[in-house]
Amino acid sequence: MGTGEGSAVGTGGGGARGRVLVAKVGLDGHDRGVKVVARMLRDAGFEVVYLGLRQTPESVAAAAVEEDVDVVGLSMHSGGHLTLAPAVVEAIRARGVDTPVVVGGIVPDRDVEVLKAHGVVAVLTPGASEEQVVDTVARAVAEGAAR
Repeated sequence: MGTGEGSAVGTGGGGARGRVLVAKVGLDGHDRGVKVVARMLRDAGFEVVYLGLRQTPESVAAAAVEEDVDVVGLSMHSGGHLTLAPAVVEAIRARGVDTPVVVGGIVPDRDVEVLKAHGVVAVLTPGASEEQVVDTVARAVAEGAAR
């Protein structure tokens, strides 16, 4: 699949729909889902930069700026979403950019609005279809371009 740590998963078409950075933040070691999402997005025409496992908010923010991505996607399955996702948003903003952040994974319904209040633009939970994932990221790209 070509999605090793720090690798770009090209589109063949230059990422006409946008550049998306996907990462696992914290100690969560489950990466099958994020790799599936990376492939979905690539197949839908996005250029995907996959950072891999055990990233910090600062490493994600630095890569988002360095790679000039349109959206950051975080895969969260360890229960740290209320701490880690806002920390990523804050770290990105501290670098002077306003890149939209989308969270996917195990997020209880009661936490969705909390994450949005902390700057996350969308939350995808288990069972989200490929169409929902692609549409959500496309909307985040458009929202980021309008900022």
